[in-house]
Amino acid sequence: MRADVRGIEIEYETFGEPSGDPLLLIMGLGAQLTLWDEAFCQMLAERGFYAIRFDNRDIGLSSYFDEAGLPDLPSLMMAAAEGRSIELPYRMDDMADDAAGLLEALGIERAHIAGASMGGMIAQTVAIRHADRVKSLVSVMSSTGNPEAPQAKPEILARLMAPPAAEREARIEQTVELARTIGSPGFPFDVERVRERAARDHDRAFHPEGAARQMAAILAQPNREPELARLQVPALVIHGTADPLVPTECGRMTARAISDAELLLIEGMGHDFPPATFEQIADAIRANADRVR
Repeated sequence: MRADVRGIEIEYETFGEPSGDPLLLIMGLGAQLTLWDEAFCQMLAERGFYAIRFDNRDIGLSSYFDEAGLPDLPSLMMAAAEGRSIELPYRMDDMADDAAGLLEALGIERAHIAGASMGGMIAQTVAIRHADRVKSLVSVMSSTGNPEAPQAKPEILARLMAPPAAEREARIEQTVELARTIGSPGFPFDVERVRERAARDHDRAFHPEGAARQMAAILAQPNREPELARLQVPALVIHGTADPLVPTECGRMTARAISDAELLLIEGMGHDFPPATFEQIADAIRANADRVR
């Protein structure tokens, strides 16, 4: 399904009954809506949610911004490190406004908001910019934009930002190896499941240019901690103890920044959602939603 949101097209899918508790799921860098596993979304529906997963702008089947060209990421990283302003085709605020606009397009006044990785950054920004639309907030494997937060190791970032391989099969294997690198050492790595998902997503929509522009938006993100401190909604921060991409301390910093936040650390989880954690995470999201007064 597709919605006209603020002049662009946003692709989305829903799980559960429209009469259920609305829950907007926001995925991370270069990730399509399919990275919210269908089995996990069904678990959320079973817990009374009307779960909505969608493709962020510039990825999947939502509108692309190819007219903006490819950003010079090394130069943007240097500018960000030096505190210089960065000119971009869009920013995190725009992606947050897309999310709020999708709720409006679907006729949903208020919803629970959950985001993973870059999606957590977007979810936090939705809660800051559109507080009247947010019932509760869940930030998973994400950070606050504080420049003093610990960063991923350079070799991890290099693999994340590597250009895609020339051929389809090589690109799929590249995705599998990235998943293995940033995944959860405390849980089995199901290589066939990951390869099947990588092939499916590649064939659904292959658009690395959009991921590069999303990365530029991440580089330009502000420190949200002062605004997060003013939030008045129940918040849950979920993080793995073995996350090599967004270190665990980033999750602790996020939980400390939000006055009404609870922190759930999952032993052995990296920068992914192992199927063995689905029930625990779905239960935690439901419990956080039930804290709404």
